Amino acid sequence: MSLMRTKSIERSIADTEEPEFRLRKSLSALDLTVFGVGVVIGAGIFTLTGRAAHEVAGPAVVVSFVIAAIACALAAMCYAEFASTVPVSGSAYTFSYASLGELFAWIIGWDLILEMFLGASVVAQGWSAYLGVLLGQLGIPLPAAIGYGGTVDVMAIVLVIVLGALMTLGIRESMRVNLVLVGVKLFIVLFVIVAGIMFINPANYAPFVPDAAPREAATGLMQPLLQFISGSAPMAFGVGGIFAGAALVFFAYIGFDVVATTAEETKNPQRDLPIGIIASLAICTLLYCAVALVVTGMVRFDELDPAAALANAFAFHGQTWMATVISAGAVAGLTTVVLTLLIGATRIIFAMSRDGLLPQRLAKAHPTRRTPWLISIIVTVIVALVAGLTPVGVLEEMVNIGTLSAFVLVSVGVVVLRRTRPDLTRGFRVPWSPVLPVLAALICVYLMLNLTVETWLRFLIWLVIGFVVYFAYSRRHSRLGKDGDLYLNPAEPKVVGRDG
Repeated sequence: MSLMRTKSIERSIADTEEPEFRLRKSLSALDLTVFGVGVVIGAGIFTLTGRAAHEVAGPAVVVSFVIAAIACALAAMCYAEFASTVPVSGSAYTFSYASLGELFAWIIGWDLILEMFLGASVVAQGWSAYLGVLLGQLGIPLPAAIGYGGTVDVMAIVLVIVLGALMTLGIRESMRVNLVLVGVKLFIVLFVIVAGIMFINPANYAPFVPDAAPREAATGLMQPLLQFISGSAPMAFGVGGIFAGAALVFFAYIGFDVVATTAEETKNPQRDLPIGIIASLAICTLLYCAVALVVTGMVRFDELDPAAALANAFAFHGQTWMATVISAGAVAGLTTVVLTLLIGATRIIFAMSRDGLLPQRLAKAHPTRRTPWLISIIVTVIVALVAGLTPVGVLEEMVNIGTLSAFVLVSVGVVVLRRTRPDLTRGFRVPWSPVLPVLAALICVYLMLNLTVETWLRFLIWLVIGFVVYFAYSRRHSRLGKDGDLYLNPAEPKVVGRDG
């Protein structure tokens, strides 16, 4: 029973046609693009821009967003190639299973569970915070005990339960609600951009790249791992500040990878998945750059409020009513983020359960709704409890390290699968392989090194727990281990789905 055994692409696709595990194919390229924009654009568009401009980059934060988008685009192209080649639920987990082997697949699936569970919980709490602000501005304050930071965050729990019920009802119904909410969110973001243009003062863009200056360094477990290893002090502004800003705002783009988790429910995955992944990233890049230009043009970068830059930029110009509009946009925006993360988590666990690495009975699809209903209920309950009862703020960076580790393995996996299975039909191919995939992996490793020592220690503890679960349960129950040769034979006749 080799730890590096791989599951053939043909067998992965054949599994999607098994009656008890079959999901409904109903998603189009538009659905996937909306899905991607829904999870990427969150409250960070209203806050992270100002923080990066104020602390490290100045007006050149626009360039930081472009650099971060290019780095993300490299990883996005790797996801697009894999998703068009292996149109199966599970995203990076499934891709790693086909290229790097079962142990790597388990590690990345375990990381993705952490990413999406914690991500949904953290964002649900953020949604509760913005809802409290919005209701307060409308004259309907929430009791402190049941709101954000209260004894029990009832609002976050209610949100997760409602979205969990919607997700269990059906993927198509979930996407319709997501489409409406993303439309509201984009309308508000565009409205804020257009309204802000009227208050831009070109003098605020000078100097566009402020002079470099030393930056206050974190210490102990809170310092970046790279700083801990090298002993170098961080710098702000200048050219170095632009790249520091890119490392900071990179995390505003995280989420496009969740699009790949819906591969099995896409009508024409070979064509639509690459479109959905790359189009959502392009749209988000344009919006982020526009917001960065507006906010740094409205207020000088050194006067920006890093906590709520956009809202305070309008307050600076006497437009306090815009804070209500921004809060409404954040509420709509975070609703779609929680929904997409919940869907992503269920599809990762569904794929792992179907393969036997988690209890297989969980993966049975509902006979009429064709959704993984048992997993949906379990995910909803766990996320609701974590969001309502746990101070998850200290765990936010765990979301980032889980995502980046997935990016690294997907980038490496593209190179491996090109060499081991050059015969496969690929709906999208990363250009200049293996150079671009290797570059994508190196950039993601660099960004991981910029996360704190504390985050790395927690990540290692999570991995140790994952190894214990794998060797105690998953390895012995793996369908790949039981069916051995059937799964390992890449020369067997290719099984294609309805769109093949």
